[in-house]
Amino acid sequence: RSPRTPVFPCTRTQSPGRFAPPAKRAPIFYGSLEEKERERLAKGEAGLLGKEGMKAAMEAGNINISTGEHVQTPFVIPPFQMSLWASPQSTQGWAAPCLDLPIPEGSRAGGSGTAERGIQGLRNILSVVGTDALKKTRKDDDRSKKSKEEYQQTWYHEGPRSLKTARLWLANYSLPRAAKRLEEARLLKEIPEATRTSQRQELHKSLRSLNNFCSQIGDDRPLSYCHFSPNSKLLATACWSGLCKLWSVPDCNLVHTLRGHSTNVGAIVFHPKATVSLEKKDVSLASCAADGSVKLWNLESDEPVADIEGHSMRVARVMWHPSGRFLGTTWYGHLGIQRGLDAFGRVWDLRTGRCIMFLEGHLKEIYGINFSPNGYHVATGSGDNTCKVWDLRQRKCIYTIPAHQNLVTGVRFEPNHGNFLLTGAYDNTAKIWTHPGWSPLKTLAGHEGKVMGLDISLDGQLIATCSYDRTFKLWTAE
Repeated sequence: RSPRTPVFPCTRTQSPGRFAPPAKRAPIFYGSLEEKERERLAKGEAGLLGKEGMKAAMEAGNINISTGEHVQTPFVIPPFQMSLWASPQSTQGWAAPCLDLPIPEGSRAGGSGTAERGIQGLRNILSVVGTDALKKTRKDDDRSKKSKEEYQQTWYHEGPRSLKTARLWLANYSLPRAAKRLEEARLLKEIPEATRTSQRQELHKSLRSLNNFCSQIGDDRPLSYCHFSPNSKLLATACWSGLCKLWSVPDCNLVHTLRGHSTNVGAIVFHPKATVSLEKKDVSLASCAADGSVKLWNLESDEPVADIEGHSMRVARVMWHPSGRFLGTTWYGHLGIQRGLDAFGRVWDLRTGRCIMFLEGHLKEIYGINFSPNGYHVATGSGDNTCKVWDLRQRKCIYTIPAHQNLVTGVRFEPNHGNFLLTGAYDNTAKIWTHPGWSPLKTLAGHEGKVMGLDISLDGQLIATCSYDRTFKLWTAE
């Protein structure tokens, strides 16, 4: 035998091939002491507790001597318990669906029979927890089921006439854009597959050569958000100090410091037409902060030109509609659960005000979401360290990317054609993924703190990341 072979002790009293049979034990008979106690009481003898002690215990309700009456119990025994407790030889009294069982003389505690022991076990449990515990458990189960159903329910309320006007305008705005997007998809399909593959390979080669082009200290407190201007010549950053700053790119020189917030700024975004068709005096940016304030800015003044009121709690994100006519905000009020902190997401049709898709699959909160330019792919980043890609046509998640080693703070599709996906996370990195295929192309490592925000310029030349380490970095291909 090898020295490493474990040896287990065994007791064998016969030949090596046979184990010793178990020793027979004397049977133990369980019976009722009720008759003997009655005889002792009738003779005036002291029972197990004494005559006076027995009477006192009976008056207190601690000892019950039954005369064969029925016991009503307020619940039904499930079929699987009945099959376990009731043996084929002892099935008397189990035919009724509800426990209305006669208790015969001599069948008290310790009575013989599997069914009797099962009944007594139930009585013992009920004497400890009480019947109210069963009702409370049922109520708790019903309440938990109801709460889960409410999370997945979509509710609507009546809106003003101006909302109907806005929805009609959105429909007239979006339908021609959808037709144009479909036409571009048809033209792309006519390009030979070999040409498309070659273009994709060139893009991937360029993305793999991305390097840190510029690093700049943005403030003396962490940076929470960054956003490129539509002409790709300015970068806006938001900071926990309450300041927002505009930087020229790619040289990263400070252009403006926007002062107006008094607490952590959650986001700052450019108007879709700012620096392109709008004048400097027009509203060009919007920002939000933890005190519930939302402010509008132009490119001439360092102070806000307007405040949007209505929020009483933290506003986490703000975003312009592609038309620039509408501004959306998310906040941590009573409806804050709708923004994804319950691990669920919703896709809404602004033309009808209805939820067209329920995004269920993340295990933790959703912190980032972005549409692909193709109009039917949506990416979400979550506290479960993953990024999920959803298809609105199939109404399901088509891929889950195990993206990072910590929660994902932001996701961005390439803004022109959606040829790649950018993610950032609390593991101090940002990563680039192919689209389609969702395979990793490049890891942008260089920050010494959590990556709080990221963006891609519209010309496709620059990627910006901002971090808890108080810096923002620009990345470009060599």
